[in-house]
Order: sequence, then structure tokens, then C-alpha cells
Amino acid sequence: MPYATYEFGGARRVGRVEGDRLVPLDGLSELGRDTPSDVLSAARERPAEAVPMAAVRVCPPVPNPDKIVCVGLNYHAHVGETGRDLPTYPVLFTKFASSLIGPYDDIVLPPESLQVDYEAELAVVIGKAGRRIPPEKAVDHVLGYCVANDVTMRDYQYKTHQWLPGKAWDRSTPLGPYLVTPAEADLTAARVTTVLGGRELQSSDTSRLIFGIPTLIAAISEFTTLLPGDVILTGTPGGVGFRRDPQVFLRDGDEITVSVEGIGTLVNRVRAEG
Repeated sequence: MPYATYEFGGARRVGRVEGDRLVPLDGLSELGRDTPSDVLSAARERPAEAVPMAAVRVCPPVPNPDKIVCVGLNYHAHVGETGRDLPTYPVLFTKFASSLIGPYDDIVLPPESLQVDYEAELAVVIGKAGRRIPPEKAVDHVLGYCVANDVTMRDYQYKTHQWLPGKAWDRSTPLGPYLVTPAEADLTAARVTTVLGGRELQSSDTSRLIFGIPTLIAAISEFTTLLPGDVILTGTPGGVGFRRDPQVFLRDGDEITVSVEGIGTLVNRVRAEG
């Protein structure tokens, strides 16, 4: 069943998504380190306090993860459009919790960057701590899945050989809308798309990942302990704006929609800061 972290009446809560309403879970204020899989599955519902979805602000499912680990160059078409060699080990970089925004929040364009790009991605949320997790045990450590838009300031990404300045901008990365549990997710060939201003710019599916989710969890947990609430962004397909001719970047007034089939959809307006 899908779960959401949401704000209502000045308080933050976790709720189970039931149609067009949210049924809060007793004692839980957000998904994260304190809500491993066993805690979430055992949480008691409070149906008498259910609220309509239209009355709440939906937050990132995990507003304050300890770690956000992102994967670059993980679809064949994206590697091809960059002109790089096919990686033999996952290309990894990080974001901070301060990078996250909700699934329907505005993407704010900073005045410093003129090349703000989009990247549709499937995100994995960890539900059970682990170190050196073997691939065959990886799914046991997954709390669920959601959608991410790895918004990237390309002019800052390529200032150095390290991508951090272009990838970890404050309040730049939509995540959500809900956490879909592994039992409800079919990622065999889930379609991944970006639509900007009514034009489809990215379209692929998860069968085309170079490094699958078990491989990513094994590789990351080899050097760091994965904790409940940690988020892994699994990479974007081809079609990013920076590699198009002519290039396509986000502009004030745009609306961008990023979807992963069976997982959810992000819809964000774009506005200039200030």
C-alpha cells in the first residue's frame, strides 16, 4: 500500500493513501530513520482522523534522509548521448536532505544558473539497515519506491570534475509523491518519462538500467552502512535537455511532469527565485 508524508493543520504526519484521502498512522510524523519496515508495517491506523488529499501539502516521502546517493550514467541511451564509455562500476554522487522538495512544490530557478535541467528517475528508499548487503538479499532492505526529478544546474555541474555543485542545490529535487511498497511495485519494465510543456522529452523503462537495484544496493553498502530512510536515485534515461540540439532548459512559468509507471507522478511548476 502507498504511504505519504504530509502536512495538515500545522502538523506533519504519515498516512496510508486510500483513494483520495490519507489515513494517518499513530505516532509517525515522517518516514525516515525511525520508520524501518517493521515499524511501518506495525503502525496502527487512525481512520477517524482521515483527511482529503486535496486539503494537505504532500511532502517528500522521506523529508530528512541521512543519505541521498545518486547514480549517473545508468541507462544505455543516456551514456550514448553523453559520448562516454559504458561504465563498469556505478557512477555515484550525493545530494543533501536540504535538496529535497515535495512532489507538487515549485522548482525555483536560482539566479546564478542559466542551465537548469531535468532528469526523471526511479528512487529507492531503504527500510532495513545493512552493510555489505549481497545482491540476492537487497530487496529485503527496501522500504519502497518513489519518483525523483534530479534537477541539475549543468553550468555548475561542469565547473569541476566533481558534479556536487550542480547536483546538490538547496530545494531543487522533487521527490514523491508516495512511497510504494515492494509488494505493489512491478519494476520489470516500468516506463520512465518526462513531459515539459506538453512535449515528451524522456521515455524509457527500468528494464534498460545498466546496474539494477540489487547491484546498486550491494555496491553502495559495500562502503557505507545503508540506514532506514536513505534514498537511492537510480539514474535517468536519455533525452536530458543539456544533450539536445537545441538545448532545453527549465524556464520561469514551465510545468514539468515526471512519471514512473506504477509508482507515481511529480508535477512541478517552475519559477524564478524572488
